[in-house]
Amino acid sequence: MALQMTPPPGAPAFLEQAGWAGAQILPLAGDASFRRYFRIVDGARNAVLMDAPPPHEDPRPFIHVAEYLTSIGLKAPQILARDLDQGLLLIEDFGSVRMRETVDANLSLEPSIYRGVVDVLIELHRHAPPSGLKPHGLTQWIDEIGLFTDWYCPAVGLEVDKQSFVAAWQAVLGPIDAQGQSVTELRDYHAENIMLLDGQSGVARFGLLDFQDALVGHPAYDLVSMLEDARRDVTPQVEAAELARYMAQTGQGPDFEAAYWALGAQRNTRILGVFIRLWKRDGKPHYTNFQPRMWGLLERNLAQPALAPVRDWFDAHVPAEKRAAYWVNFQP
Repeated sequence: MALQMTPPPGAPAFLEQAGWAGAQILPLAGDASFRRYFRIVDGARNAVLMDAPPPHEDPRPFIHVAEYLTSIGLKAPQILARDLDQGLLLIEDFGSVRMRETVDANLSLEPSIYRGVVDVLIELHRHAPPSGLKPHGLTQWIDEIGLFTDWYCPAVGLEVDKQSFVAAWQAVLGPIDAQGQSVTELRDYHAENIMLLDGQSGVARFGLLDFQDALVGHPAYDLVSMLEDARRDVTPQVEAAELARYMAQTGQGPDFEAAYWALGAQRNTRILGVFIRLWKRDGKPHYTNFQPRMWGLLERNLAQPALAPVRDWFDAHVPAEKRAAYWVNFQP
């Protein structure tokens, strides 16, 4: 069911206790979870109310990661007030200038802005992850791609061999997992989760959002999340330049590039299933609009020689008419 943007009942009292009595509560956004966001306006000052209602959501991981990111010099929202029992947070307002719309409106900015968000990752990966984050490796990768066989395949009328699906992915991802999990992985790092902040420069220009699901993972994961964006087409030249620059800046070799393509394939396969689940289970059919792009990204990944076991499985089990073409003129 689609989220309703009526403020939570406890919001006025929470805001009064936080020193924002009588402030306006304006709908801002809902996302793919149960979280909702409201802009709080009190004269000349603004803040954002995060509604992360228990038992569906827990705001403590957001607080933990936000404080860590701030401690290493990156820009996460400051926590202004909290009520964990109600799942309410009052956080710093990063404004309305989002990376996605800024780049789409002026493509000449794309190289410099993507350079900046990759610099954020380079800086993040210089620091040890915070305590308490769970790992993101082979066990989790295999579990996540099950969303494709559990949700995507039934939606397009396919019955597939799940055992061979898992075996193919294990063959591809096993060597990547052997490289280890070593960095903080924000896990949903893309152009719609980055705000551009006035009066800031360097990595501090980029306001980070939606990082409460952070894990300890492979450094290629967030990079491919940004450069193979589910929601906008990144210019191939920008992707190639930033992949090469990240590798040069961090001293990575060919194994890293192999991981980039393999984890891109894993992520895109998972998202194909996630978007169907958001439609079928959560009543959010607009996510099916992204499926042609997701297939385009996945096909690019599968063209890599090291992805041959997975490519062969897709060729045997998912015909062309059940891929991107299925969704081009699709009406839920």
